[in-house]
Amino acid sequence: MKDGFIKVPAATPQIKVADCEYNREQVLQEIQKAEQMGVKLLVLPELCLTGYTCGDLFLQETLLQGAKDSLEWLMERTAKLPMMLVVGLPFSVNCKLYNVAAFLYEGRILGMIPKTYMPNYSEFYEVRHFAGGNQNVQMISVAGQKVPFGTQLLFQCKQMPEFTIGCEICEDLWVPNPPSVKHALAGATVLCNPSASVEVTAKEGYRRQLISSQSARTISAYIYADAGEGESTTDVVFSGHNLICENGTILTESKRFTNEMAVTEIDIKKLSVERRRMNTYEWQNREDYTVIEFDMPLESTGLTRSFSTTPFIPTNPDQRTERCEEIFMLQAMGLKKRLVHTNCQSAVIGLSGGLDSTLALLVTARAFDMIGLERNQILGVTMPGYGTTDRTYQNALEMAKALGVTLKEISIVQAVDQHFQDIGHDKAVHDITYENSQARERTQILMDLANQRNGLVIGTGDLSEMALGWATYNGDHMSMYAVNVSIPKTLVRHLVRYVADTCGQKELTEVLLDVLDTPVSPELLPPEHGEIVQKTEDVVGPYELHDFFLYYMMRFGFSPTKIFRIARQAFDSVYDYETILKWLKKFYWRFFSQQFKRSCVPDGPKVGTVALSPRGDWRMPSDASVSLWIKELEEM
Repeated sequence: MKDGFIKVPAATPQIKVADCEYNREQVLQEIQKAEQMGVKLLVLPELCLTGYTCGDLFLQETLLQGAKDSLEWLMERTAKLPMMLVVGLPFSVNCKLYNVAAFLYEGRILGMIPKTYMPNYSEFYEVRHFAGGNQNVQMISVAGQKVPFGTQLLFQCKQMPEFTIGCEICEDLWVPNPPSVKHALAGATVLCNPSASVEVTAKEGYRRQLISSQSARTISAYIYADAGEGESTTDVVFSGHNLICENGTILTESKRFTNEMAVTEIDIKKLSVERRRMNTYEWQNREDYTVIEFDMPLESTGLTRSFSTTPFIPTNPDQRTERCEEIFMLQAMGLKKRLVHTNCQSAVIGLSGGLDSTLALLVTARAFDMIGLERNQILGVTMPGYGTTDRTYQNALEMAKALGVTLKEISIVQAVDQHFQDIGHDKAVHDITYENSQARERTQILMDLANQRNGLVIGTGDLSEMALGWATYNGDHMSMYAVNVSIPKTLVRHLVRYVADTCGQKELTEVLLDVLDTPVSPELLPPEHGEIVQKTEDVVGPYELHDFFLYYMMRFGFSPTKIFRIARQAFDSVYDYETILKWLKKFYWRFFSQQFKRSCVPDGPKVGTVALSPRGDWRMPSDASVSLWIKELEEM
């Protein structure tokens, strides 16, 4: 449970219809398997102690007593087990029969939740046997205990109050206004659904969509435990399709027709952060709920769930291609609007032959095509300086030619030499003044050319550079419209690759592939033997790490220690402990110290959930202290 991670499974025991003694043994086996994995919450299917398909046997006293005896039997055998168990059974209260989920913890029944909606259509005829649950909670006597009974029960962990559990049963989810919505608004972050969902053709996809969308709508973890093999096949078949979702994402699911346990870790802290962030997620009064607290020691949870090393990029190739086209269009649409609004007929871009300026040029070409402007109205400016290599220079030339844009070459060497004389700087001293003077000279050239042509200077800097402050203030930091401003470096690479793969133009593809193969560099220091010596990632660290850090800090507000933990999980075979820690500290130091650059950046389109515009997603004082964040890492 450390960092908010809780291991949870949805399990389907192999049962025999109406054989409660056999079924309780199978349930116990699932509990024992879960215990070995360090599980804290186990959800089992609807009516699993009897089987869902008992039919009119539910009206037999012998079956009901067998279910009750089996529940007490399980209580005795889990008396010292710090695991919340959700077990389904038929249970009679005041001469009415209910389809119930019993919550067991350390040998006690914390509460019993009856099913609200009884399906009575098609193959279902539950109204024949069961009454619908009442919202009003009453106390009933079970196994010598006073137990709360009703639909509006929540179970809350004392040690981690955000870990609050609500429950609905099978059909409850399929109605227009599921009880889980109200549970979530009353504070439940984990929603359990003991279910017995009949399997028919194409239902699998609908079930998956329904459960994932409900977890997204309620910003919750949703654990769906389905009945499977062992249920009667007189008229229908059950597949045991277990799913665990978290805020719209399917974390894991079982293979159908296997009675397989689906197990993973849900992130309670992540869900609570997301709810805090969304001020439209309205907290409802809990007055009509009964909240049962339980003690569950906070222990470290071993992680088995995976974390993508590229959280900004879909892992599925088809989704990645679709996403790249969507982002490319968002960038182009943003620029199109700005060009049309300002009545600008031209655009000016500094072409370095690197990744960022390449993407900016590609986006600008798309925007011009959409407006109906000739591409030769785009002015690509290559400005060789002290650090320019032949490779990047040639790539800039070839790219301009392949895209049909106008190219202009202006060397900055003489102008910067003169500037050094004017300010009294020794050209042999390769310090920050040496580097930034070149960047500012280039920006001045671009701005003045844009004025000459009634055009806009198109910014090339990306989200990763903005986060790290890896830009020269009032140099490449400034433009008239920044098309890459919310594109992280790892995504820039995929977007350029996408164009290379889909443009259908051999010359352009070849130069784009070479750009992708070129080390990232500002090229502000003289090369050695014609090769780049100033490699950005040698100075600030690997962009794949920084983009990972940025995503989880910005999107979910994770603490430094939690980010470090999941980074070690994600990059286990790539970077060692010391390397990840080193660059994480560097990330926080740079992120805080460079906020002053982000406080005055040009306009640019937001394309994803993480953005740093001071007018939109991120408002931070430029003089905020990083001490707490660094201290947390140093105290690990």
